[in-house]
Formats: sequence, C-alpha cells, structure tokens
Amino acid sequence: MPNQMQDRMNTSLLGVALAGLSGGLLALVLDHSELATVIWIVGVVPVLLALVVEIVRSLARGEVGLDIVAALSMSAALLFGETLAAAVVALMYSGGTFLESFAEGRARRAMSDLLSRVPRTATRYRNGGLEDVELDEIDVGDLLLIRQGDVAPVDGVLQSVGAMLDQSALTGESLPVRLARGQDVMSGSTNAGDSFDLRATQKAAESTYAGIVRLVEEAQASKAPMARLADRYSLLFLVVTIVLAGAAWLFTGDPIRAVAVLVVATPCPLILAVPVALVAGISRAAHFGVLIKGAKPLEALARVKSLVLDKTGTLTDGRPKIARIETLTVLDPDNILRLAASLEQASKHPMARALVQAAHERGLVLAVPTNVTELPGEGLTGLVEGRLIAAGGAGFVAQQTGAVAAETQILAAGSALVAVAIDGQLVGHIIMADALRSGTGELLAGLRGLGVQRIQLATGDRKAVADEITAGLDLDAVRSDLTPQQKVALVAAEHAHGPVMMVGDGVNDAPALAVADVGVAMGARGAAASAEAADVVLLVDHLDRLLPGIEIAQRARGIALQSVAVGIGLSVAGMIAAAYGYLTPVQGALIQEAIDVAVILNALRALNIRPRKSVASAATA
Repeated sequence: MPNQMQDRMNTSLLGVALAGLSGGLLALVLDHSELATVIWIVGVVPVLLALVVEIVRSLARGEVGLDIVAALSMSAALLFGETLAAAVVALMYSGGTFLESFAEGRARRAMSDLLSRVPRTATRYRNGGLEDVELDEIDVGDLLLIRQGDVAPVDGVLQSVGAMLDQSALTGESLPVRLARGQDVMSGSTNAGDSFDLRATQKAAESTYAGIVRLVEEAQASKAPMARLADRYSLLFLVVTIVLAGAAWLFTGDPIRAVAVLVVATPCPLILAVPVALVAGISRAAHFGVLIKGAKPLEALARVKSLVLDKTGTLTDGRPKIARIETLTVLDPDNILRLAASLEQASKHPMARALVQAAHERGLVLAVPTNVTELPGEGLTGLVEGRLIAAGGAGFVAQQTGAVAAETQILAAGSALVAVAIDGQLVGHIIMADALRSGTGELLAGLRGLGVQRIQLATGDRKAVADEITAGLDLDAVRSDLTPQQKVALVAAEHAHGPVMMVGDGVNDAPALAVADVGVAMGARGAAASAEAADVVLLVDHLDRLLPGIEIAQRARGIALQSVAVGIGLSVAGMIAAAYGYLTPVQGALIQEAIDVAVILNALRALNIRPRKSVASAATA
C-alpha cells in the first residue's frame, strides 16, 4: 500500500510538471510570455514543495543526498527569472522519480507474480466424495485431488503412479518435471498433466509457497551498502557542484552560469541507478529459484570470497537411500522392504519416510499396519497382514526376537542399518546411506570460477563420515565434529579472508547463517529456523542454484557501478561545459534528463541477465 501511494504521488507530480511545461510553451507560442512565466511557476512550485518535504525527511533520518541540488537549481532558476529552465528541471526531477518508481515496480512485479498464483481453495477427499475447502482447513494427512492446471496448494507426497509438474514459477526450469509415486510435491507447482492425488504433509501456512510469500515481502524493502555508499558520494558530489557553481558565478559575475551548473547536475544517477539495478537483480535471481532477501544480501553475494558448506542436506541429499538389502532367509529383498515399509508408515522418523518412499519408487503396494508400538530412536513393532513385524536398529530387533544380533558386513562411514524380523525371526538388513549430491565436483569448480577462493566443509558428523563423503572433492578444509557454536566461530574466523557465505539447512546451522555475510538456506526441505536466519533461500533442493545466483548478483552490481560511473562522468562534463558558458540552463536540464533516462534504462538490463551456458545448464539439472 505505501508503494502504491508513492507511485500515485510520483505520477501526479509528473503530470503537474508536464502540464506546466507544455502549457507555458503553448502560451509562449501564442505570444503570451507573461502568462507562460506564470504557468511555468505554477508547474514548478508543487514539485519543489514535495522535494523540500522529502529533503526534510531525509535530513531527519541523517541522510544527505542530491535532492538538495534539484531544490537549489529550481529555486535559483525561479529567483533569476529562468522559469523555463525551472520547469524543465521540475519535469526532469519528477520524470526521473517516476521512472525509478516504474523500474522498481517492474522488478517487484516480476517477483510478485509468484504470489498471484497462490490458490484460494483445494479439493479434498472426504467420506467417499470430494469437497472444496479453504486452504486453512487442510490438515496434515488429508488426501487432495489436483486437477490438470491446478496449483498444488500445500506441500505433500504424490500418491498417484506419476505426475507431470510445471515448477517454472518456483525454479525457472522451462520443462515440466515428472515425479513418481512417493516423491515430494512443492506447493506452488502447477499440474501440467493428468489429475493426481496428493497427501498433505504440511498445513498451508507452513508450506513452501507460504514461506516464499513471506520471504518475497522481506526481499522487496531493503537498502544495500552500495546505496549507502552512493549517498556518501552524493554528499561529495553535492559539495563539488556547489563549489563549481559558486566559482562560475564569482569569476564571471554571471549568476545564470551558476544556475546552468546546478541544473545539469540534477538529479544525479547515483540516486537512480543503484537501487533499480539491484532490485532488478533480485527479481532475476528469483526466476532461477534463488530468493535473495533484499539488496544488501545481493551485493554481499556478488563479493563472496569464502564459502562454508554444511554436509547433511546440503553437500549430501539429506535423505537416506537404500544402498543394499541383505537377505538372511528365502524371502526376496522386495518383500522384506514391502513389509518393513508398511510398518514404517506409522512413523515420522526420516529413516521411516525414506523406506516408504523407496517402496513406492519400486512400485510396491503397502499394507496398513495395526497395533504399532514405537520406541523413539530405536524401532517399531506391529502387525502387517496378520504377521508381527519388527524393524529398527540391530540391537532393538534382536531384543524383539530374543536372539543375538546377527553379524552383517562392516558398514561404510555414514551408513545406517535397519534390521527386519518377521514373527520373531530375523529375515534381513536394509543398509541406508546419505550419498553425496551428484555433480558436486562440477559445482565446486563453477564456484571457484565465479571468484570463490576458499571452500570448506563444516559438519557435526564424525571425521570418518566427513572424510569419506568428501573424498576427491576440491575443498580447502574439512572440519568435523563441530558444535553449532564451533560453526559460528569458524564462520567468524573466515571473515579475515573476505566476505563469507555459509550454506546450511538445519536448525543447528541457523546461528552460523546469521553470522555469515551471506547465509544461504536450502528452502525446499530445510528447517524454518535456517530459512529465517538466512539472507538467501534456494527455493528448490538443488545446491547448484548458487551458480546463477552468484553470477546474477555480480552482474547486477556491475551494471549498477557502470551506470553510476558513466552517469557521473557525463554529469561532470556537462557541469564544466555549463561553467564555461557553453550550456544554457535549459540546455543543461535537457542534457541531464537524457543522462538520467539512460542510466535507468541501463540499470534495467539486470532484469534480462542470462547466466553463462554452463551455469544455466547447472541450474536446470
């Protein structure tokens, strides 16, 4: 709402200034010069008053900028009878403000398109039929029907054989993604195929899409260190402008030259180019599934020199998968998995969910367990198809069977074992492992190519696990057995090597994310605490999204600096020409207007940044 009010104010001021300038010119053409002067003054005064109010507010916040030059130039032009120049400056100032507002609005709309797609209702199975319900009525465990063209209203697990989903609004992937039964579906994904059933795993307010809405709102209102730096340069430029204008008047005795100098310096591209380019960069990064929470994190992301990576859920997938199934009887591996997964449906443990998903991926039909008893962290027992099933750690299952835990092969570091017993007899072991994400080596090489000089792994896992997972990777250091406090200390120490980025997904990573110059959270399945503490959230579970995110940040920052350098250079050249009498106030105003429009249009190029082919292909892997 404040943005809309400001936009309306900027539009109104532009209309007043345009009407004043054109009305005065018309009166001048009709040979009514005195009337033209009055009309120009009438068109200038509202813009000047609004500008003075904005200057007072800025000074109250301790900010001094080039708006003062705009006010001085309009006031001086009116004072010395250069009313046409004053009218041109008023149009220039109001037009520049309008263009800046329009540019930022365009960048905001590109992000807000995400919000406009959120559904209002959902179709739920209930009592043998279907019913339409409000999103806040959906409970965890509800079975929903997602028709063709519908947007998934909550996070859930696919219950149908398969589904074709368009995730472009969330990830930037142009092609639909095919999912199999048991795979996770993100809220905000559009059904691009046949209808499918979705089992809700989150309430609407806790789902991915609702989190994106909150993060987008945070991302749309921040001021970057670059922008504050621009303000400091603005103060220097203000002094130079006033000194040059005063010198031109003093040495020539002509106050009109001073007016011309003031006019050509107003408003400075420093004010316009930086916020437009950075907000446009934020919008562009969101297209690739990288949500940056404002201009400050974007600029920091562009300058990152050191990277600290968490392991579980970041460098690795974070979800244990079946490495192998050892059979100790005539029962085949799929049957062992089917019975164990049927029982594990009653548990929320990550290992249980991994077993259920693996069974669905193999096309196994699971039975409904009854009389389930769970010992947290140990295992479960219950009836499946009339048979007593026990699944869990080797020691837990051995207690249930009354036998000594059977020996199995030595587990690799980072692996875990699920023993399975049927009717008191141990029938097999399911070996689970959290594997390294595919393409990690190429990702690290890509990060170094973008200027990241130091890359370290920081994990709370044992050294043997960390060493095995990272074998062969181009890492500068592997730090294991770390507490959350030690992770914080490690990130703090890395500041000595330049801006630091920390990537993590767990609650224990949140403190380190907050300490880093740029904290990056895995938003698809990461903990809410890490997403809250982070500056950047990857909207999908792909670490390689860092590549387009960093490149877009670097190029958006480069575009901002380029606009500032060119704009200021042209402004200074125009000021010198005006001081020597080569430009009249009206000519100076027109030239500065052209400069301001040019730098804003240049800054908007950040909306169309295309990452290099190698980076873009990684982003859609």
